[in-house]
Amino acid sequence: MERFLSRTAASAAVGEQGWRYLIGTLRTSVAVGSLAEATAVAARVVEACGADADEHLRLDLRPKLVSLILRPQAFGGVTIRDTELARSITAALRAVGLETTPGADPAVRPVQEWEVAIDALDIGAVRPFWKAVLGYTDEPGKHGAEDRLVDPLRQGPAVWFQRMSEPRPQRNCVHFDICVPHDEAPGRLAAALAAGGRLVSEERAPSFWVLADYEGNEVCITTWQGRDP
Repeated sequence: MERFLSRTAASAAVGEQGWRYLIGTLRTSVAVGSLAEATAVAARVVEACGADADEHLRLDLRPKLVSLILRPQAFGGVTIRDTELARSITAALRAVGLETTPGADPAVRPVQEWEVAIDALDIGAVRPFWKAVLGYTDEPGKHGAEDRLVDPLRQGPAVWFQRMSEPRPQRNCVHFDICVPHDEAPGRLAAALAAGGRLVSEERAPSFWVLADYEGNEVCITTWQGRDP
């Protein structure tokens, strides 16, 4: 199996092509004018990926935007092949006057990924419930009692579990992780604070900032930075 790239290497390989690294994926978007144009863009992208399209490519088509995701079927990271496909896709689209960019539509947020984090004293006891109630599955190749859960259709956010050392009845035990492009994080942080949020901790920034809303419900803005060995 091809080895996974470090986060730093994956980000650097495609950053100038308008792609961003987010939680084991490469993501970009393309502005279009109609669903028909989105379909034509998708066909060109699939052609650029060739035989690797089914294994690596995911598409989301909307009347004004095509969102592209590259990652192997087996979760865990980005490979050299994914970065090669990103460059091939960008070249194929530029040949017809289209650009790959993290924020193709200025009226819509840039690319992002989000996860649900559940704090638990006994992860093995709560994980089966969440797997059943969400209709989720184990990540390919990861079947441990504390591993993440993923949507088998790759439509919903992943769910991961964080071990608590003691009960915390005074605060929420479920929170969102919003993974944004590293160059988007300062703006997103500022917008959240301006909208009434509170900065709980920036001790682990730029890996993540912990924020809370007016009533103390927490969310983390995360990036890939600061996570490589």
